[in-house]
Amino acid sequence: MTGLRYVYAVCRPFDAPLQAQLTGVGGAPVKMLAHHGLVAVVSSVPEGDFAEAPLREHLEDLDWLGATARAHQQVVDALTAVTTPLPLRLATVFRDDSGVRVMIEAGEEAFRRTLDRLDGRVEWGVKVYIEGGEEQAEAAAAPAAKPASGRDYLRQRRSRVQEREDKWRAAERFATRLHGTLAAHAEDSRLHAPQNSALTRGSGHNVLNAAYLVPRAHSEEFVELVDHTKDEEPGMRVELTGPWAAYSFVDPEGPGAGEAGETGGRDDTSGEAV
Repeated sequence: MTGLRYVYAVCRPFDAPLQAQLTGVGGAPVKMLAHHGLVAVVSSVPEGDFAEAPLREHLEDLDWLGATARAHQQVVDALTAVTTPLPLRLATVFRDDSGVRVMIEAGEEAFRRTLDRLDGRVEWGVKVYIEGGEEQAEAAAAPAAKPASGRDYLRQRRSRVQEREDKWRAAERFATRLHGTLAAHAEDSRLHAPQNSALTRGSGHNVLNAAYLVPRAHSEEFVELVDHTKDEEPGMRVELTGPWAAYSFVDPEGPGAGEAGETGGRDDTSGEAV
């Protein structure tokens, strides 16, 4: 291999074949680099794009970043279908194979401990939205008809604000109840910050953004549990994503989470991962 070494994930050796002709960042073929009983999944990337200075510039380019993140995720998804990978952050790059081996040796104990904890498990993401989001909430807060007097205006305004507050309280109660139910059926869970409504694909304001670590063998039951909640609360939308590699359950201070290799960077996917 020529060029720098881009590392997607670390896993244990596995026998199941990856999808045919799997490619990674820049369309480069993916390789397995075995060392000390672990496997780093790598590909070759050009130094002109992934050395420290050009990479720093590229990480400000949303189109480049998006394409790189999709290629990274494609490899991790392929691994998740056949084994339990420990995904590394986006753009974890080393000078050569020797650098990757040093990384494995330095983090070997933590890698093994994390892989033991995540073995046979996947991550499911659940988001809850208030349908209509801020625009609908603001519209609801505005008077529906021209008030007859200032007193009428204030009364209508208070009523609309009360309706909005009631809706938010109902959403928070629903999200809290749902999270408690799902967390009880998962081995572990993580609450992430709600997504900015400007970044969501659909309408609505995000009030729950959570990840759940579930044994792969119990995933069907977990999906059915989520499905049964979707119509429980009018005006709420529940979205389920996954199964993913367990990004949310990798130690943020562990191998691949801090400054890794000669260059490094990450955009959080999680759960959706990028």
